[in-house]
Order: sequence, then structure tokens, then C-alpha cells
Amino acid sequence: MANWIRIPQSQGTHSKQAHANLPANACYEREVGRHGFFGPATHLHHKHPPTSWCHWEGDLRPRAFDLNKLPSSATHSPFDAVVLLKNRHCQYRFWTCFKPMAELARNADGDDLIFVHAGSGELFCDFGHMRINAGDYIIIPRSTMWRLVPQQPLSLLMIEATNEAYQLPDRGLLGQHGMFDTAVLTSPQIDHAFLAQQDENRWQVRIKRHDRISTVTYPFNPLDAIGWHGDVCVVKLNWRDIRPVMSHRYHLPPSAHTTFVAPRFVVCTFVPRPAESEPGVLKVPFYHNNDDFDEVLFYHQGNFFSRDNIDAGMVTFHPAGFTHGPHPKAFAAAANNDKTFIDEVAVMLDTRDALQVLPEAFAIEDSAYVDSWQTATLEDEK
Repeated sequence: MANWIRIPQSQGTHSKQAHANLPANACYEREVGRHGFFGPATHLHHKHPPTSWCHWEGDLRPRAFDLNKLPSSATHSPFDAVVLLKNRHCQYRFWTCFKPMAELARNADGDDLIFVHAGSGELFCDFGHMRINAGDYIIIPRSTMWRLVPQQPLSLLMIEATNEAYQLPDRGLLGQHGMFDTAVLTSPQIDHAFLAQQDENRWQVRIKRHDRISTVTYPFNPLDAIGWHGDVCVVKLNWRDIRPVMSHRYHLPPSAHTTFVAPRFVVCTFVPRPAESEPGVLKVPFYHNNDDFDEVLFYHQGNFFSRDNIDAGMVTFHPAGFTHGPHPKAFAAAANNDKTFIDEVAVMLDTRDALQVLPEAFAIEDSAYVDSWQTATLEDEK
């Protein structure tokens, strides 16, 4: 257990509590927190938005990548997918599967979490067969053999838990059914489609270990199980089955939307919900220094209320070390009570260890993103 040094203090003009009824002459609140919203925090009140910089030099900066601009090369294996971001504990990839996989994939480096951004199809794996559609999360345990048969081209966000496994977050006071009941999770079936694909033809399995590929050839289809029992298997969850934690009186931090956890990072899901409604409460993500984590957001669908000029299929990357928060137009709209419902779906990755940006990501970067906070202050927008 962490034993943080905590001596609560206060200075000057400040609100009674976080994220509500901010001082009239200092309406920009900034949270300086530790351990990704789980540790101690201080809230400062500023005259100006903490993101209203006028010039930026150096590599540390907010970045945006448009995955829609990735070359649509016809790669047949997930291991050929473009790696955009990575560290020792995580790989962040994006892959479009156009055709049925002619080989099996097996990731010996860690669990894979796949989010289906677009398309539909079928997954065949050690444990059987299941249909997959846009909006599905699929957790593939380490060293599972699998292949995809798309009905429509599958656009897939893939997050590898390198040398680790995915688990569910501690639901605490919410109870075991909080956020989603595990009864909505589905697993592959030993059904007619699975049994029908078993044959005596030559099949190859591509195995990734230490990011190097080995190929194993079988004189038959190794997806030849006739049954199984146990509690390790592929698992599917659709974002539509997530019941978000909500508060009309308080803007909840991203940690309240945690969907999956690994030892050195978390994956959160933002889904449609009513906006906060009590007068005086913040309705957009508060300005914050998440100084222990790098933050990555993949935008799946909807109207992304805290961002301007962001479309579905884009990714923003805010590394630790500077303040980030809503764009000026989003902040002004929230202050004017323009939003009553938040209609967005986004997948957030928060990593405890710094992420490296790969050349393939730089090639699709929106270099103007760092300047997108410069347009206005709240007073200018009114």
C-alpha cells in the first residue's frame, strides 16, 4: 500500500471542493495528481487556461495521429500491423484485415486486446468460433492460436500487454455488477462452423516471440478441438454493454471508466452518457497534470465533446510532463450549458511507462495539433 505524504493545505482563493463552483475570478482549475487519479492531488485555480501556450519547442508535446491515413496495404497477419506506440509493457497497433487469414497467429509475447473499429466477421481460435462486429473488445490470451474471416473489412485497434495478462478492474463500492455484468461477456463456441473448418490440409502457424516470427507447419488444421472446460479462453465485450458510472454533480475522472487493467497500464472506455447538470459543476475533463502516466485516446464514433477537429479513427497522444485539457470551444460550450448529453465512444490507454512514438505514427501526425489550444480563452468565445 502507498503511504503518501499528505498534509492538506490551502492558500488564497479556492473552491470548497474539486470540479465545482470555481472562484469567479479564477475559473480555470488545474489538478496536479499522482498515480493516475488514484493518488494524492492538489487543485490550483488560474486566471488563464493552463493550455493557452503561444509557442512550443522540443519533442515533448501533445500529438494527434490520423489512422485513416495509414497505407491500406493488404497484410495478411496481425504481426505485420503497423506499430504506432510502444514501451516495454505495451504495443499499440492498428490493422485492417481485408481477406480471410490463410495462416494462424499466435502471440507468445503477451495477451492481445483487440477493439473492432469497423467491419464484421468471424474469429476462429483454440476455443471455438464467434462472430465479431464493430464495437467489440476481444481479449486473446497469450499463445492462443487464432485467425479471422472478415465479412466486411475489419479495422482493428490492437493493444498488446507485453509479457502480461489482462484483468478486470477492482469495482470497489460499485459491486461486482458495476460498469458491466460479467454475464454479458461471451466466449467462442464449439459449434457447427468451428467443426466444419477442421480439415487435413497443410496449415502454418506464425508465432511472435520477442518480436521475431517463427513459423510452424502442420499437416492438418491445429484448430481441431472437440471440446474444452476451464476459465482461460478468448472473451468478447461490446461497448454497448458497458453501463457508465455517472454523476450529475461531479465530473468523474477517467479512472471511473476503467474497463481492463494490466500491471503497468489501464484501458478505459468512454461511452454515451448524460452531461453533468448541476449549476456550477464542470462538464468537460478538467485541466490536469497526469504526471505519472502517458495518455492515448482512440476516437471510435460520435461527437468528441472535449476536442475540436477530431474525427473517428484518429488518436491523440498526451505524454506525461505538461498540463492538458479541453479545447477552448469545448470549454466555452460546457460553460454555456450547451451540452445535455455526451455522445461519444472512445478507447483510452494510460501507461505508467513512457511510450515511444514510432516512425509510422509520425508519418500520419497532424503537426498543427499542438497549436490547437491557442485560438481563444473562455472570454473570447463568449
